[in-house]
Amino acid sequence: MQSVRERVLALKKQKNAVILAHYYVPDEVQAVADFVGDSFYLAKAARDAAADVILFAGVHFMGESAKILNPARRVLLPDPAADCPMAHMASAEQISRLRKEVSDLAVACYINSTAKLKALSDVCVTSSNAVNIVRALPEKNILFIPDENLGAFVAAAVPEKKFYFSGGHCPVHAFFPAERVARLRQAYPGAPVLSHPECGAAVLALSDFVGSTAEIIAFAERSEGKSFIVCTESGVLFQLRRRCPGKTFIDAGMVCADMKKITLEKVLRTLEEGSGEVILDEEEAKGAYRPLARMLALG
Repeated sequence: MQSVRERVLALKKQKNAVILAHYYVPDEVQAVADFVGDSFYLAKAARDAAADVILFAGVHFMGESAKILNPARRVLLPDPAADCPMAHMASAEQISRLRKEVSDLAVACYINSTAKLKALSDVCVTSSNAVNIVRALPEKNILFIPDENLGAFVAAAVPEKKFYFSGGHCPVHAFFPAERVARLRQAYPGAPVLSHPECGAAVLALSDFVGSTAEIIAFAERSEGKSFIVCTESGVLFQLRRRCPGKTFIDAGMVCADMKKITLEKVLRTLEEGSGEVILDEEEAKGAYRPLARMLALG
């Protein structure tokens, strides 16, 4: 009798499907994926996918982005209810009001956002390319939505521009206590703290390196260090340990309940049934394509 993993791999071939998985989903899902990465890498993989079906092992906005970038493919989500609270933490009213009040304004939209918010923006960014893209924009005023922590990180790196924020945040990263990081530093002296810029300022102040999930992995790969404290969602440890054998990674303990909804059993059911298809409003999808395409061109 075939295991769930074996059935997933067989169905993937049978259905001409490609599986994209974010670093934060469970280990066993990452293990069957064709592409595993951060939002920027997966956006490019979705755009370039030639398979009939894209199964996106991630939260809802990721499936939306895949469908926007590659509308000819069927995009399936193992759990369409797996959402990102931050993706909704800006409004059309906020954007419209600031566009009227502030001249020379660009709306930079973190890819962790709904298709509706993307369609109202000038460019999308991810945590790995936000600094470079915002710096390259001709506008001097930036409305950064929805993540205020990532926006503050970008603002510090691009001081020549004035920033406005919508006040959004990632509940998993933003409220992680700095006191826990301080205790980990004491418990593991000499181990660098690697943090995601979605974390709060107090956590970033205790960190030795701040970057996207892909940048955290790259830092660990090139570092001569042997132990690291990882302050981002715990799913990234699967790739860190796979790509950095012989090194030790201490999990700070951040867990996204929505990402953990993406189980291998749900992946199998989705392939079997063709369920969880992403359907978007055509005009909204066209509007959201422009800032995503601009991100891929600039990033």
